[in-house]
Amino acid sequence: MVKSWRPYLAGALVGVLATLSVLVSTQVLGKPKYLGASTTFVRVAGMVEKSFSPRHVAENSYFQAKKVKIDWQLMFVVGILLGALVSSLAERGFKLESVPPLWKERFGGSVATRAVGAFFGGALAMFGARLAGGCPSGHGLSGLMQLSVSGFLAMAGFFGAGVLVAKLVYRSGKGGRP
Repeated sequence: MVKSWRPYLAGALVGVLATLSVLVSTQVLGKPKYLGASTTFVRVAGMVEKSFSPRHVAENSYFQAKKVKIDWQLMFVVGILLGALVSSLAERGFKLESVPPLWKERFGGSVATRAVGAFFGGALAMFGARLAGGCPSGHGLSGLMQLSVSGFLAMAGFFGAGVLVAKLVYRSGKGGRP
């Protein structure tokens, strides 16, 4: 059994990490914004598309404005993945599973069904991030660090939507709790 992190320690570490992220991205890298990485996924899509149709990417005004390149935001996303991997390995909680137990209980063990669900869930989340002009870390975490009203509203929306989706997706067929 993997021990979970103590919530106060984890919260304090997130605060330290967020502060360091602000300092590094604004002071060291000279960026006007910090956190948030939804643009990164669009740039990666542009890099992938560029390998198949470089002319289309060169003529696309959106990609011209966003500069399809590897930048600090992409490194931030890669760092999140590597940090999660290192943390799970350090806690001995890392395991490969194609279908999580809760998903299997609700929808069956089909890897294809899980992949389609993950793809559409990710696409919906990315659409929402682009529509909102930023991702949850940009609106929520950095907004809350600044004590902005929009940050509090965004986090309330994220939590409310998360609870609603969890209730809809993982509801029990027998009227009970998941």
